[in-house]
Amino acid sequence: MFDDRSPIYLQIADQIKNDIVTGALAEDEQVMSTNQYAAFYRINPATAAKGFAQLVDEGVLYKKRGIGMFVSPNARELLRTGRRDSFFAEVVDPMIREADAIGVPLADVVKHIQNKDGEQ
Repeated sequence: MFDDRSPIYLQIADQIKNDIVTGALAEDEQVMSTNQYAAFYRINPATAAKGFAQLVDEGVLYKKRGIGMFVSPNARELLRTGRRDSFFAEVVDPMIREADAIGVPLADVVKHIQNKDGEQ
């Protein structure tokens, strides 16, 4: 489940975010408690709590006192917007710069993408 690419608490946060984006976790759905999460994945409860705290700080999860943690009502759209912004900044913009550098017209790039879309 976890690897050495980044701290475990960040991997926990990323996994929960991905579950929200894909619809595996719905808005206002309760998530496992930090203790349940820690026991299930055999990690330190403080590590799980740190990942959950980050999600609360980002507005992805919210706490109901005495009940647990829940997915925020706007979490999916918040995360999708952030991923879209990252996608353009990290994937599309560099691709456009490279196409320009090697003399590929943007229209050819768009045509190529549209052809690939039709293959799926």
